[in-house]
Amino acid sequence: MPRSARNATALPVYIEIAEMLIRDIAAGRLIDGERLAPEREMAAELGVSVGTLRKSLRELEKKDMLERVQGSGNYIRDGAPSSSIYAMFRLELPQGGGLPRADVLAVDHMDKPADLPTFGSATHASRVRRLRYLNDTIIAVEEIWLDGAAGIIDPALLSDSLYRYYKARLGFWIRRAEDRVSIGQVPEWAPTAFSHPPGATVGYIERFSWAEPAAAVEFSRTWFDPTRAIYVQRLK
Repeated sequence: MPRSARNATALPVYIEIAEMLIRDIAAGRLIDGERLAPEREMAAELGVSVGTLRKSLRELEKKDMLERVQGSGNYIRDGAPSSSIYAMFRLELPQGGGLPRADVLAVDHMDKPADLPTFGSATHASRVRRLRYLNDTIIAVEEIWLDGAAGIIDPALLSDSLYRYYKARLGFWIRRAEDRVSIGQVPEWAPTAFSHPPGATVGYIERFSWAEPAAAVEFSRTWFDPTRAIYVQRLK
């Protein structure tokens, strides 16, 4: 459910709701042909106006993931590939789905340290550290490095979706990614709000991301609580 406290760079509420529904469809919590609850009932449950909900449902219609039948209701259609903002976000709640969001802990611009793997073409990068949520559950801490040749990240303009920021502010879109999933130790900079202290062993993801076929433009590290989130990769 969308959060009640919002910041200026948060995604619009209707986009949040659309993304939440898309992730629920992908997770099988909403199935093809399922009839959604009446709009007024859904809007009340989500704490939004009927008008806002209808904007969300129109987003699903545009993606061919919803059919609105006059006099009957709204029906899920799961035949189209998703163009979700969070299509590459692989962590879900144990029961499936969950709307991703993040608190930015720090944004720094620096030379790439020696412990980073090789990626991009520049010797400098933007580093973003964030605390990650699914709905209102804290699930992970992450560290993202964007190659300096791809642009500079402005912390004042960041939204919950970093990939959306890349497209809107820096003019490129992440087209593919390679994940390496294992276990790792929580970094020393992790805030106390995270469910495990620094040094504890948790789930760990390293990701390389590409905008073009050449060198990866982004490298990220995510430490996640496996009791609160699972890594899911679906093949269709």
